[in-house]
Amino acid sequence: MALIILLPLAFSLLAWFLPSSITRIVGLISSFATLTWSVMQLLSFDPENTLYFDLGLRMVRFSMDSLGFTMVLLTNAVIFLIFLANFQRSIVHDKRFTALTLLMQFGLVGIFTSNSILGFYIFWELTLLPVFLILFWFGAFEKQKALLQFFLYTLLGSLAMLLSVIGLMHLTNQQSYEALLAADLNQLGNTGIWLMGGFLLAFAIKIPLFPFHTWQAETYTKAPTAGTMLLSALMLKMALFGLIKWVLPIFAGTALDFWRWPIIVLGLIGIIYGAVIAIKQQDLKTLFAYASLSHLGLIAAGIMLGDNATTKTAMLQIVNHSIVALGLFLAAGIVEQRLKTRDLSALGGIAKIAPRFAFWFAVLTFISLSVPFTAGFIGEFFLLKSLFSAHALTGVLASTTLILGAVYMLRAYQDTMFGPTQISTFADLHWSEISVFAILTIAAIYLGLSPQCLTEFVGHSLVQLKP
Repeated sequence: MALIILLPLAFSLLAWFLPSSITRIVGLISSFATLTWSVMQLLSFDPENTLYFDLGLRMVRFSMDSLGFTMVLLTNAVIFLIFLANFQRSIVHDKRFTALTLLMQFGLVGIFTSNSILGFYIFWELTLLPVFLILFWFGAFEKQKALLQFFLYTLLGSLAMLLSVIGLMHLTNQQSYEALLAADLNQLGNTGIWLMGGFLLAFAIKIPLFPFHTWQAETYTKAPTAGTMLLSALMLKMALFGLIKWVLPIFAGTALDFWRWPIIVLGLIGIIYGAVIAIKQQDLKTLFAYASLSHLGLIAAGIMLGDNATTKTAMLQIVNHSIVALGLFLAAGIVEQRLKTRDLSALGGIAKIAPRFAFWFAVLTFISLSVPFTAGFIGEFFLLKSLFSAHALTGVLASTTLILGAVYMLRAYQDTMFGPTQISTFADLHWSEISVFAILTIAAIYLGLSPQCLTEFVGHSLVQLKP
């Protein structure tokens, strides 16, 4: 099981020393090997038991439960699909990108398998370095303001989390997951509220939640397509995982009761705000960035309700969001690569000369709209139902995502595919791009038809929150 953590690190180190001529093959094979190994381990994994293992690190211990295994599988699958989706792009020929992406995979797997709060923080920080360098070296940041804003926001959140980690370890004299669960943090009173607030600030920036989202849209837009995929499909999932695994169970009680509704309200604001801003966007990539903000607000609000049934549904929606984010940002990247623009007013008529792209873009559009028989339909339906049960007005406001989402997604598709013809040439999809779209579609439909394969698997490791 330790190889699940060590393989990405080994492949990352290997990528630095191999010639650039084979870098894209190395990235694809390495990510596929890691994914294959994790799937093989899944076949013998018992979701009802937590598997503990040690890599010889004194302060960091590792464990694998069904929640962590789900996130590891998602991470390894997304990394493989990123290499496959970008197989025809120049970025995968650069050994720096391949090595940094695999290093980030190592950091993410470390986050999802850490069994100590200190280990969780160390791997949390480790993931910032590779993604920052990918944005710095390969992004289109004419001015470094957006990149600096991303770094400072993330640094602020990391410092807040570090203070909370130090405080938690000092006050409880514990750092393992099980020991922190057993500790009664209610006796800390307001101190527990402040400690949870430090974690929530770091998570709110990373998700991001309104009003900590100002770094997101420009960073997503200026990042290379592969970098945007990493950010949207994986990096923000660190925070949602942290909420489910570490914060809610450990701080259940006074602190959670204090922060529950403020975070839910911020999530609701993000749902509406992100959707409204997305409707007004002319840049296709920026539109999808604000759409992501809207959908993540719904997931965060559902998680903060704190009941296991809703959390299992939120996990389904987390996986669905990765599927949608990968597909939509790939579509935006294809448009940008072929036409050197993402401006909706300069697009139109693509469907006439690139029917394969028009078809798969339509499929991903409908998946993002959570049509029946897709994972998003089940996820959004039950999240909205849970929010409505908690408070009727909350459910009504959250439900606006259904209407507003249809407006901006159908507009994006209509203007690019069937708007007034603005272009004369457009290379249709390559086999690697078709493969990614097909895999994402199969995954979304499979989870839509059989969501219990994920929700029941994850449910084994969810902690029943203390009243």
